[in-house]
Amino acid sequence: MEALRERFEAHGQGHVFKYWGELDEAQQSALLAQAEEIDLDELDHLVRTLVKGDSHEESVDFSALQPAPYESLPEDLGADERWQEAKAMGEEALKSGKVAAFTVAGGQGTRLGYDGPKGTYPVSPIKSKTLFQIFAEKVLAARLRYGCELPWYIMTSHINHEATESFFKENGFFGLSEGGVKFFKQGRMPAVDFEGKIVLENKDTIAMSPDGHGGALRALDRSGALAEMTDKGIEALSYFQVDNPLVQVIDPYFIGFHLQAESDMSSKMLPKAYEKEKLGHFCELEGKSVVVEYSDMPDELTAQRDEDGKLRFIAGSIAIHVVSVSFIRNLTAPGSDLSLPFHLAKKKIAYFSETEGIVKPSEPNGAKFEMFVFDALPFAKNPVIIEATRLGDFSPVKNAEGVDSPKTCEDDQQKLFAGWLNAQGVEIALDSNGVPISKLEVSPLFAYNSETFAEAWEASAKDTDFGSDAYLS
Repeated sequence: MEALRERFEAHGQGHVFKYWGELDEAQQSALLAQAEEIDLDELDHLVRTLVKGDSHEESVDFSALQPAPYESLPEDLGADERWQEAKAMGEEALKSGKVAAFTVAGGQGTRLGYDGPKGTYPVSPIKSKTLFQIFAEKVLAARLRYGCELPWYIMTSHINHEATESFFKENGFFGLSEGGVKFFKQGRMPAVDFEGKIVLENKDTIAMSPDGHGGALRALDRSGALAEMTDKGIEALSYFQVDNPLVQVIDPYFIGFHLQAESDMSSKMLPKAYEKEKLGHFCELEGKSVVVEYSDMPDELTAQRDEDGKLRFIAGSIAIHVVSVSFIRNLTAPGSDLSLPFHLAKKKIAYFSETEGIVKPSEPNGAKFEMFVFDALPFAKNPVIIEATRLGDFSPVKNAEGVDSPKTCEDDQQKLFAGWLNAQGVEIALDSNGVPISKLEVSPLFAYNSETFAEAWEASAKDTDFGSDAYLS
């Protein structure tokens, strides 16, 4: 305790222990645990450079910005030699046990009006399967198809770690072996006021917040997961976020393109539907791949069109990546020059006042620090970007209503399943929005993409009646 207090005093943060003598043993223990999370040298650097402004985040030279090249989806996937070669390489890597799945799942379902980890939110049309169950079944289906272990790593947060682990245990890990699913917590950073002082939420509580999805990479290292992957011979990590049930958890085409190029980090892009769609833009800047957030992109660039009338900056980021384990090791190595930068966000941060108690300000009163996973792209050797489709890969659940809501996601799932059936010559009655009139759901254990659906349909399900709700499993 004394050594820790002296260290905080030396860094000008001794006020963290101002109320130590008023705390009971449990409160003291909790405060110590929070304080021990903080890298004070790192915090000093962030305060000096980002808060007090001795230096600032580098601004983008938009005049030098170019659209990033990407691999376009062919009209006939099965007949395209390059895509089939990539698929074969990806499947070989899966069979050889060189791939793992990684889900960033630290969020709660607050914006959905749901009290619990977002991964436990039910989203499927008929069975109301949760996000975690859908992903688990996709992992299991890939394990069975490729005869591999395919470990699944899940990054939780301090607020949902125990609930997430309990949820999997209560559900028997959805058919996966307990040892094949690994959980670890995301890192946190202290919030500071505009003078650089750590904010106390209460006498015994530091204002801590997650360090951003970019923090996932160093959390892999700090948790021991990265060392475990290295020991297992895993070379590529399939990265995706918890709110997107349509994601191809394991995509052999994507993995294959990544391995063919000997890439450090590869990404999926989605063609933007309209100029202001809230997706980051894949771009090139001075020969490096970068993602420019939609809020930072100038209107004159988002509006640019090519000679065919298509958006020039059309490649939207959907937070789906394949990342090489060796690259993550390099990024997280002590003293590495490749470490991801932190970004500052001015926020309204609740704080403790001796005269007013806990105060919730109406205006930003401090700063939080976070990292973005796409900031790894400029460091990546041979980055690859491949085209995805909305129904094939992207329909997130973010909002209670409207765009990216449970309703839109459920509709998109059914549109996807209906498309698979149509490709097999089965006509499905649709409403005016293209959604099946009778509910439709396909278990990932039956099929998880159009190709596996064609195989499963041929083998077993041709007599299914789709005049009422239908579930294929």
